Amino acid sequence: MTPVSRRTLGGVTEETSVDSTVPPVTITGLDHLVLTVADLDQTIAFYERVLGMQPVTFGKGRRALAFGPSKINLHQAGQEFSPHAARPAPGTADLCLVTSTSLDDVVVHLAATGVAIEEGPVLRTGARGPMTSVYIRDPDQNLIEIASYPR
Repeated sequence: MTPVSRRTLGGVTEETSVDSTVPPVTITGLDHLVLTVADLDQTIAFYERVLGMQPVTFGKGRRALAFGPSKINLHQAGQEFSPHAARPAPGTADLCLVTSTSLDDVVVHLAATGVAIEEGPVLRTGARGPMTSVYIRDPDQNLIEIASYPR
């Protein structure tokens, strides 16, 4: 049986045969993700002070946070750039960020910056295998996991 792809536009369903000999798309990494936030300045200050990210302004005044080879683009709640998520809202994200800093040092830094650890350090399994993590909340109450892989 030939696989079929179906899509509906304007009440009309279209069926297309799918060639199973065509290889799937190969994803090699994550360039950026988008957080919808209540207060851009408060979010930027938190991620810069607590997680060492670099504030970036690009395009026509858009704001982001750069780290490693990736970035977090920021959308002000109610003023999202199009296209955007179907239901963008502050506090709906759950992210895992990888650090090269020892988790002992991360814990000390979080205490020094007044950021409460919600859970951890705990053992977890990430994309590359076993890791140790601590969990915190950002100003919008997004759950931020800070993880360290064994060296």
